[in-house]
Amino acid sequence: MPAEIWPQPVLDLLATGDDRPVFEDGERVVTAFEMAGLVRRLTAGLRAAGAGPGTPVALPLGVTAEAFAANLAAFTVGAIVSGRSFHPLELVLDATRVKALLDTPDDGGPLRAAGRPADVARLIWTSGSTGRPKGCAQTYAAMSAAWAPYPDRWPPAIAELAPRLRRYLVFGSLSSQVMLEYGILTLAAGGTLVAARPPGFPEMITRHRATGSVITVGKLHQLVRSQRSTPADLSTLRALMVSGSPLEPARLAETLDVLGPVVFHGYGQTETGMIAMATPAEMRADPRVLSSVGRPPAVHGIDIRDGELYVRTAAQASFYWDDPAETADVFQDGWVRTRDLATLDTRGYLHLSGRARDVIIVQANLVYAGPIERVLASDPAVAEAYVVGRPDDHTGEAVHAFIVPSRGSLPDISHLSDLVRSALGDASVPASLQVIAEVPLAPSGKPDKRALLSR
Repeated sequence: MPAEIWPQPVLDLLATGDDRPVFEDGERVVTAFEMAGLVRRLTAGLRAAGAGPGTPVALPLGVTAEAFAANLAAFTVGAIVSGRSFHPLELVLDATRVKALLDTPDDGGPLRAAGRPADVARLIWTSGSTGRPKGCAQTYAAMSAAWAPYPDRWPPAIAELAPRLRRYLVFGSLSSQVMLEYGILTLAAGGTLVAARPPGFPEMITRHRATGSVITVGKLHQLVRSQRSTPADLSTLRALMVSGSPLEPARLAETLDVLGPVVFHGYGQTETGMIAMATPAEMRADPRVLSSVGRPPAVHGIDIRDGELYVRTAAQASFYWDDPAETADVFQDGWVRTRDLATLDTRGYLHLSGRARDVIIVQANLVYAGPIERVLASDPAVAEAYVVGRPDDHTGEAVHAFIVPSRGSLPDISHLSDLVRSALGDASVPASLQVIAEVPLAPSGKPDKRALLSR
């Protein structure tokens, strides 16, 4: 069991930070001393409102210094913290209530985290890209075991990433997994959280002189296209953490060529946190790494069962909130079933080949979308490939593919069908291949296959 309960290491970091800037929002710069004061006042206000260990607290807040302080304060009192409503008896902290709680006097005393190790600390909601959103329940013990606030626990890839986060862009919600995890890493590395106003690539990088940000694959493709046509000054950029889905090797190589050695190609899930990561140096030194999502840290447990990846991390969630059936399917004897198909090569690099549930049943044959997408994307004329299944009167379901052409290319549809047939067999050959200018994106920033299916 960790000696410190979450968020004690962050509270201690703020308490000793003095006038170091930790949060920037336009012209407003909040120092560590000031942030510690915000957390103390909000913690006192929450306790006065009856919040304590086990109290459900919803924080439907955007990205502000007060929102960050409210998150830390809710954890400090030992509450169950969520970015959205989830419980009929919860305490909801919207911007108005946070402002009211800030009227609580600051006694200036040190804060001690009151969370109980076995209690749920937070619910992190999945994007719902494979079904309805699920609340991943993470305990205080799990959050206390996380590596982000402790430099001596950083895996090698994170140790290379952390110094690059001098000015880390935050947007969307501070309740999200990646925003909070990399935000705490930024503070532990001596950096500053910078609120993106308004969000959008590449403008928010140039406007805020950002050195680091999280970006989804769809947004990254758009950024690369934009840099090719009308380059922006991205000279401050040192790190882009790619999230949401893996990048095809050719697109990853192109991204490194266009943006430079700033892309950290990682893989993780809401249920587990980061599972693996490849650094720019690794990918440039060995092209074989481009086809992987990096090496899992030695502290992670990795097991591949019938082609499907199971992982075990110290900071993983324990169950899905109010969903026993899904919990039983995914959380198994201390392992998390990722539902991703994967292999581990002899050098320890993890390779993904698709979603175990992204299956199309053609003439009673199980056809996986991921391998088809990879074969299609292997053609130089194809920049991106997306495969969906649709009901079919003759085959039960049929494969339909959508491809974004490489710049200046015109894909040969017949040749692409032959490529799939040769690599995967007749059942995997798309019944239709449609060329599109760009893939539609879901609100999460991930490719929206449901929108493609509606076409």
